[in-house]
Amino acid sequence: MFSIFKRDPIKKLNKLYEAKLEQAMYAQRNGDIRSYSMITAEAEVIASQIKELEKSTKT
Repeated sequence: MFSIFKRDPIKKLNKLYEAKLEQAMYAQRNGDIRSYSMITAEAEVIASQIKELEKSTKT
């Protein structure tokens, strides 16, 4: 009944994922490859969380 008021966790994670990719892009442009690789690894973790949530909502 009140499911319209619940926040979508996938949407929140997608926004966070896009922000991490943007941070990684700027780090790479500035020549900071170490930060780029660390931020990209964080983005990959978020992507795997998104996939798990999508899988659990489909079944």
